[in-house]
Amino acid sequence: MNARTTENDAMTRALELALRGPRHGVNPQVGCVLLSPEGEVLAEGWHRGAGTAHAEVAALSALADPEFARGATAVVTLEPCNHLGRTGPCSVALIEAGVARVVYAVADPGERSHGGAERMREAGIDVEQGLGAPAVEEAIRPWLTSVRLHRPFVTVKWASSLDGRAAAADGTSQWITGPAARADVHLRRADADAIVVGTGTVLADDPALTARTAGTAEQAAAGPAGAARTDSVDGLLPHQPAPVVIGNRAVPATARVHAHPVPARVFATHDLAAVLDELYADEVRSVFVEGGPTLASAFVAAGLVDEVLVYLAPTLIGGPRTALTDLGVGTIGEQLRLTVTDVTRLGDDIRIVARPGASAPTKE
Repeated sequence: MNARTTENDAMTRALELALRGPRHGVNPQVGCVLLSPEGEVLAEGWHRGAGTAHAEVAALSALADPEFARGATAVVTLEPCNHLGRTGPCSVALIEAGVARVVYAVADPGERSHGGAERMREAGIDVEQGLGAPAVEEAIRPWLTSVRLHRPFVTVKWASSLDGRAAAADGTSQWITGPAARADVHLRRADADAIVVGTGTVLADDPALTARTAGTAEQAAAGPAGAARTDSVDGLLPHQPAPVVIGNRAVPATARVHAHPVPARVFATHDLAAVLDELYADEVRSVFVEGGPTLASAFVAAGLVDEVLVYLAPTLIGGPRTALTDLGVGTIGEQLRLTVTDVTRLGDDIRIVARPGASAPTKE
């Protein structure tokens, strides 16, 4: 097996390791594989979350003998960082360990963290960029998009009937989709840093906005309107997205969102870009927009959507309660085209993932 084949395999493995790390949080998912000059795997590592060792340091720490790093090749999914944060610079750790070659897939877009490749080259390390880049770009797209645009990655989600209705004429919407689709939604909530709704949804539905295990979603919503309803602690998933409410109407002190494990943030504004700016400054890198149609439509119309997540149920409802409202599309030539990236069957329902067809402009 030649060196190039070995590095290809190592990059595939590094990406598998990276995806073991949390998808939420300020730091990216990163994996690292250390190879001997002969192409043997010496050690592996991945980043397990903010405040823990980065992938490169984790791999170096896993070596049977620190001396094995001398002359080794580090295969990393993301350019080794070049800044002192909660941990030290990975570029310096690789230099001091005596690594001879570093192969990474994607450049670090961070304003403070990029520059590791240049630093390592100046120290005499052979550095190569681009191996496995398409797969890594796709796998950590939310984090990369967020850092490049200086705002959180925005996923807009809705569930609808085949005719595009999110609720019946009287406003009832539980449940359009089945248990498998609802369970999938909660898993995706848990991958996000924040879950965002409008004040209209809070006033109409009084949602908990927690990420829960299968079955507890129905339990949390059970009972007549205004009845006391609580989530079982055992039903909460380990990571909870921060609840965010946007809109000018007051949120009642008794609203269930105030019982969320993470303090709710209420933005009395319709300026979505300003909200995203503030969330990004608070280290929020991904938001999950769940409701309702007015807020979802506002994000779409403002061009602030990176991913659309639709759960389509095989039912017909009719009436005025569409999943989206006015998008500012006055003629068919102005329609907002999307690229479908995934279609998955979940029980009787279909999950569709799509993204804007054109690249969003980079924020200066």
